[in-house]
This record gives sequence, structure tokens and C-alpha cells, in this order.
Amino acid sequence: MFFRAAWSLVLRKTGPGIRGMHSPGTHGEGKMPPYTSYHAQRTYPMPDEPFCTELNAEQRALKEKEKGSWTQLSHAEKVALYRLQFHETFAEMNRRSNEWKTVMGCVFFFFGLTALLIWWQRVYVFPEKPITLTDEWKAQQLQRILDMKGNPVQGLASRWDYEKKEWKK
Repeated sequence: MFFRAAWSLVLRKTGPGIRGMHSPGTHGEGKMPPYTSYHAQRTYPMPDEPFCTELNAEQRALKEKEKGSWTQLSHAEKVALYRLQFHETFAEMNRRSNEWKTVMGCVFFFFGLTALLIWWQRVYVFPEKPITLTDEWKAQQLQRILDMKGNPVQGLASRWDYEKKEWKK
């Protein structure tokens, strides 16, 4: 309850609130910034608005020339008009990036860091192996089970030949 009251005071102090600050009309002179919501990708190639919204004098003259016959436009002018409307061509959108190198570098870095952490824990954190995990202890335990003839029907004692002192074949 206290949080809700404090939050309402904060919103009252700042005026219209967080939402009002992000509306298109509150950016300084009342104009939208030039690259606001341009979004083009392979799956959605035609954005809602052009890439460049604020044009200089040369670009405005080119836009006026665009209204005429396109046969009079040079190749460079057509490319410039395309660049006013779109940020990238399909070939530029589809080109391979080198981002995989960064991703793989980060993956291998964290693998190395993890290996270093595991080594450090084995050396400094984990205790010594208990004596019951040594090979000598395991051999003694097996001999004890065989001497006691434990589970002679289906267990280990059934597979041991007591006369020859070796495993049955």
C-alpha cells in the first residue's frame, strides 16, 4: 500500500508520466526524430515509413525529379532514391555476418572459465577421496564377500570357483 502511494506521488511530480515522455510530440521542437520507427527485415521488407524522413535540399530536388519520367533518372539517382526509402537492399540483408565468431569466442571463453573453476574446486575445495574408494579397499571388500560366501545361488559367490581361486568361465 505504501509503495502504491509513493508511486502516485512520483508520477504526479514528473507531470505526464513515463508514457507521455515517449510520445512523438515531445522531442524538443515538436518534430519526430529522423529515424524513429523504421523497421525492415527479410520477413517484413516494406516498412511503414521511409528510412530518411528529414530531407536536405539536394534530396528534396531528387524527390521532385522522381515525380517525372524515370527514364531520365541516372542509375546513381535511382540508387539515391532507393536509399532514401530503404536502409538496406535484400543482398545486404542476406549477407553473412561475422557475429558467429563473437558468439563462438564467448562460448569457448566460458567453457575455459568453467574448466578453470572445476579444476580449482577439485584442488582446493573438495576433500581427498575417502579410503573406501581406493583399489586396495575394493579388492579387500570383494575378498571379504567371497570369503563369507554371500549369495551363493545368484550373486558373486556363484561365479567364483573356490577350489581354483579364480572366476568361473
